[in-house]
Amino acid sequence: MPAFMDRRQLLTAATASALVPVAAFAQDSGAPLAAEGLKVALLPPLESFPIWPKGKMPGAKGVTVKEEWILRNPKDGNPNDTAATHVTDPILMVRRPANPNGAALLMIPGGGYARVAVSRAGGGTDKDFADRGTTVFVMTYRLPADGWGSGPEAPLQDAQRAIRLIRHRAKEFGIDPNRIGVIGFSAGGHLAGWLSESFARDTYAPIDEVDKQPTKPLVTGMFYPVMTMMAPHAHGGSVKNMFPNGGTDEQKRKVSLEFNLPADMPPTFLAHAGDDKVVPAENSLILYQALRAQKTPTELHIFETGGHGLRENGRDHPYMPLFEVFAKRHGLWG
Repeated sequence: MPAFMDRRQLLTAATASALVPVAAFAQDSGAPLAAEGLKVALLPPLESFPIWPKGKMPGAKGVTVKEEWILRNPKDGNPNDTAATHVTDPILMVRRPANPNGAALLMIPGGGYARVAVSRAGGGTDKDFADRGTTVFVMTYRLPADGWGSGPEAPLQDAQRAIRLIRHRAKEFGIDPNRIGVIGFSAGGHLAGWLSESFARDTYAPIDEVDKQPTKPLVTGMFYPVMTMMAPHAHGGSVKNMFPNGGTDEQKRKVSLEFNLPADMPPTFLAHAGDDKVVPAENSLILYQALRAQKTPTELHIFETGGHGLRENGRDHPYMPLFEVFAKRHGLWG
């Protein structure tokens, strides 16, 4: 299995006509792109499609925000380092492999539930998986503070609909509907875990044939994840954005993963840095202990350093190859 500790994507002028003075970059869904001083093109967007049929998105009445895609680091100027704010049209972006191996991943970017930090062109993580045969679906999702009728559960509704869509269209994409995993980064890790533990309940009324599909992933990967909404280890920004008008302890417990794990939770992989000053490593430690107590297959890696993003000196720690070993053990890859 090839390692990809430094997941890089070399960009050239051939990829687009517009160039800006930045460089080849590495990206995962939760970390900024890293410029390296060459020139990077504005990449063409991935194939994408809406998660909800037009006019059928739950809880949309009265929502007035307008979706916008912004540069995460305007000073850098890298046009591929973007984030979606005030998401009103959640989408799935598809990275198709040249030779599908039957496996698929739903990838959920982070952003503290204030935005969705992702490029329309995708990034190194989805490219690496697709290069080895896995079909990757990268999603955007609605944000709880934007006035959706379903409140905090709006992003969970999007995630449930997304994995159902993938299963419904499995034949079209050359994937096995029983070999779909989910991975998430930072707040996207919370949403990946929330999706994984909520498969026994529907969060919205069925719309069409898509909603007959199950929502349980085969395996779950959570990387430097937000996990709890309870003090003292909660990520304050995620809590504020999840409950913009303030939330009771009871409301926060309902979206804190450690209190709501089903006995048949999917096998779950966790990776965090001990020096993460944004989302404390206790988020992964507490969840690991809760999973282990109920005998859910689980694996935890706490790296000494790496901060929020598990990167050091411009290089990724090897958490993704470790996840691959775990996911293969549990049937995602043959």
